[in-house]
Amino acid sequence: MQQKLKTLLVKNAQVLVTMDDTRREIAGGGLFIEGNRIVAVGPASELPQEADEVLDMSGHLVIPGLVNTHHHMYQSLTRAVPAAQNAELFGWLTNLYKIWANLTPEMIAVSTLTAMAELLLSGCTTSSDHLYIYPNGARLDDSIASAQQIGMRFHAARGSMSVGQKDGGLPPDSVVEKEDAILKDTQRLIETYNDEGRYAMLRVVVAPCSPFSVSRELMRDSALLAREYGVSMHTHLAENANDVTYSREKFGMSPAEYAEDLGWVGPDVWHAHCVQLDRAGIELFGRTGTGVAHCPCSNMRLASGIAPIRAMRDAGVSVGIGVDGSASNDGAQMVAEVRQAMLLQRVGFGPDAMSAREALEIATRGGAKVLWRDDIGALAPGMAADFVSFDLSHHAFAGALHDPVAALVFCAPSQVATSVIDGKVVVRHGQLTTVDLGPIVERHNRLAGKLMQMAR
Repeated sequence: MQQKLKTLLVKNAQVLVTMDDTRREIAGGGLFIEGNRIVAVGPASELPQEADEVLDMSGHLVIPGLVNTHHHMYQSLTRAVPAAQNAELFGWLTNLYKIWANLTPEMIAVSTLTAMAELLLSGCTTSSDHLYIYPNGARLDDSIASAQQIGMRFHAARGSMSVGQKDGGLPPDSVVEKEDAILKDTQRLIETYNDEGRYAMLRVVVAPCSPFSVSRELMRDSALLAREYGVSMHTHLAENANDVTYSREKFGMSPAEYAEDLGWVGPDVWHAHCVQLDRAGIELFGRTGTGVAHCPCSNMRLASGIAPIRAMRDAGVSVGIGVDGSASNDGAQMVAEVRQAMLLQRVGFGPDAMSAREALEIATRGGAKVLWRDDIGALAPGMAADFVSFDLSHHAFAGALHDPVAALVFCAPSQVATSVIDGKVVVRHGQLTTVDLGPIVERHNRLAGKLMQMAR
């Protein structure tokens, strides 16, 4: 006999933002959930009135869980490193590679927990993570175990670097891997962990780090492997002017042309940053359904420029929000990133370049599409039961309740009151339910200190 699914009733939200196909915003709205799936959405008065668990969202804004499309979670161990505080991308990387060369499996696991806690408390329910450096026995499995412990929906990107300084690449030779070993381990991870099913909590992504740290052959072979297994692909592209110069000098092509030449375009592909993507590249990405992870705080921190997101959106490019690594952002607060995405487009392209609701849409529906998913990013029947709530009585929203949805983006970034992922409460009353955060942060700081000492 089939086991009865647990039911969850969410009711009385001051506003429930669905991000469904009609972008409904429902005053007094709610959700009815069975197991890990939403079965009904609408005014609370029209939903079933009994459930195994009831969450009264009076005075709260409820939105779909935010989707983070680009991160390097291990970098939370190296925030605000003095030697890298005032550098552009290539100089920043050069200063940090020698520190990251001392990472251990424990450091990967703990930094992932810390980074995910920060994301969860800021409204994120699904995150990718691009781990591309594997010293001292570290494996992507270390990150995956942490995601399963804390309860985050996770796209684990098996990054890689194979071209060191002696071969004309940027990373030190000590942190690059053999290409056959990279492909073999990537295949192992897909076969071991990747869940193709709807509502999957864990997917594996094929993700060579960047055109300046892997060979043409690895980019090509990675794409072939990904498409053989039907998994998505991710890398960095056109992040700053030096990135573009490297591509033209090394390959005789623009970054977008190089990506197309190697099969790195399509709805199963997304590229991080694309700050310097040219008009032809924007049109190519729009035409092929290629996605972009927009990381505004990191782009400003490294003075990479203002990504032309308005032009990308107008050309039909799929765009999601990414916090990027915590050594180039120094934070992983998703609402702050959404706010910054809106503000930065206005700085570059005028006050109407992006609205608050469009920024929120990019961080929900947009992120889901970039990650090649149709089961997250909106609150509608048949979608995954992933949502978060914000307490509108908080002082940050004072004077803005005439439009709570816009207030979430315009006002000071807020922490969530509630987070539900896959139908399970992961944050309740602003506190994580799955891990004890205090000891994790203490351990994280101890390991961060050790990592810095080892690099001296």
